[in-house]
Amino acid sequence: MTVRHYTPKAVALVAALALSGCGELQQLAAPPTEPPPEGASTTLRGPAFAPKAHPTPDPATDWLSYNNTRTGDRFVALDTINTGNVGSLRRICAFQLDERVNMQSALIEVGGTIYFTTLEDTYAIDASNCKLRWRHTYHLARHPTLDPNEVNRGVAWLDGRLFRGSNDGRLYALDAATGKELWNVTIGDPSTGETFPAAPQAWNGRVFIGNAGGDYFGVTGRIMAFDAMTGKQLWNQSLVPTAGPASQTWPPSTVETPKSGAATWTSYAVDTRAGLLYVPTGNAAPDFLKSLRPGRNLYTYSVVALDMHDGTMRYARQLMRDMDWHDWDIAAPPELIETPKGRHLLIEAGKDGYLYALDRDTNKLLYKVPVAEIRNAAQPLTLGDKGTHFCPGIMGGVEWNGPAYSPRTNAFYVNAINWCTTISIRPPAELEPRKGLFWTGAKSRTQPFGQQDPQSSWSGWITAIDGATGDILWRHRASAPFVAGITATAGGLVFTANLDGEFIALDASTGKVLWHHNTGQPIGGGVISYAAGSRQYIAVASGMNSPVSWQLSSTPAQIIVFGLEN
Repeated sequence: MTVRHYTPKAVALVAALALSGCGELQQLAAPPTEPPPEGASTTLRGPAFAPKAHPTPDPATDWLSYNNTRTGDRFVALDTINTGNVGSLRRICAFQLDERVNMQSALIEVGGTIYFTTLEDTYAIDASNCKLRWRHTYHLARHPTLDPNEVNRGVAWLDGRLFRGSNDGRLYALDAATGKELWNVTIGDPSTGETFPAAPQAWNGRVFIGNAGGDYFGVTGRIMAFDAMTGKQLWNQSLVPTAGPASQTWPPSTVETPKSGAATWTSYAVDTRAGLLYVPTGNAAPDFLKSLRPGRNLYTYSVVALDMHDGTMRYARQLMRDMDWHDWDIAAPPELIETPKGRHLLIEAGKDGYLYALDRDTNKLLYKVPVAEIRNAAQPLTLGDKGTHFCPGIMGGVEWNGPAYSPRTNAFYVNAINWCTTISIRPPAELEPRKGLFWTGAKSRTQPFGQQDPQSSWSGWITAIDGATGDILWRHRASAPFVAGITATAGGLVFTANLDGEFIALDASTGKVLWHHNTGQPIGGGVISYAAGSRQYIAVASGMNSPVSWQLSSTPAQIIVFGLEN
């Protein structure tokens, strides 16, 4: 979207240097010495509690990561539910939470159990009947000064353990079978505005997570690696360079105007063959005052690849250089795609309303396709009361759920939001640099991200894009934004949902809606497919209660599971 606290062991580790892909040295940020407190936690057992269940994951039938695979294609090689019978899909079961929450969590499913999160809770439910296995609650010890979203976007699973971040600056591990807390470590400082809503990635005995908060004064994005067994921090890499050529793309840092931004808040992709972690980065700050941060401001608005062993930066590609004053984060997790003809693609989508396709072998941009309404993008922001109106707005374009890819059609399927914003900026001399508060440069103190258009004007798009050429194959428009996960299946289907509560299945080849079900709640969470007990299911995380950011009200959230009649 930093001031940091760490354990004494971590203090010694962060004195190290990491070598970037541009041949420069980056100083890892030095932490304060006093760690923040740890909150209390409890685990509740449910009727489906199965403490001896330690399943072996099956990539062919399970949904094991934020975007299913670590490379992130959101494709399921299951075809029991297909274009011929999807019209008979029915609701099998639902698990309802006991509170209204901003449900943006990804769903993962491992060996017959679905896992998901809220701000303070982690749930495990039976994937075939929705009965509770366990519920772990971690009570935040501290809250950020401002946290309008109050959200967590999911867990990582590895070797029978779950890992997730917490917005009081902690990372913790749970036993996936019992919900027992295994370790809990300090990774950040919420008093500065940094939070940890991203779904981590876990691989090869390590857990990877970064901080959000790039819209707050002085908060700098960073990615950290931890030992999966102990929680010991292994490395900590800043995403804003402090030395070398990349640091010269920023003006000199001062107390009043520090280099900041490049935070992360969704999830990441893993290239297990190359040992690289691909990370999307957000805005430079102040978001709307480009005059205070001339230059390219590396590594904001970028995709970077870090060596998973030591955090060395191996690759960086800035996707937005010319119009970086709209808070258009590169938001969705990157996707590493191998096409049927063996081409290695890096796919990214951002709040600027574009899908980007790059050749991973040459770093060449192959195509850039608009998937949302784009208007006044080059118009400078103004000081007057009228402001500048632009689309996508700061809540527009592609958000935390990225595209799906089907190798059967060699096509990408992208959800997008049409919702525009009007911004008036503040004279730079009137900025108020205060720790823990937004530092966007907007004129209004009560509306630091501007004025959103009325909801009556918003809409959503699903766009299908040819993976070889970038040509648009079809588009589907709805009266509400598509923010939820989107999933392609071997049955020739694409599943997704919008903020009107419409959960739909489309023909992947034509875009025709073949089935729909209204949940009665705004939907912005995960949409997955998996098999349990030889039966294919579709699950959706419904109920996005977000009165501040998204102006949405919802009844208590629920996880709904659909399937065919036996």
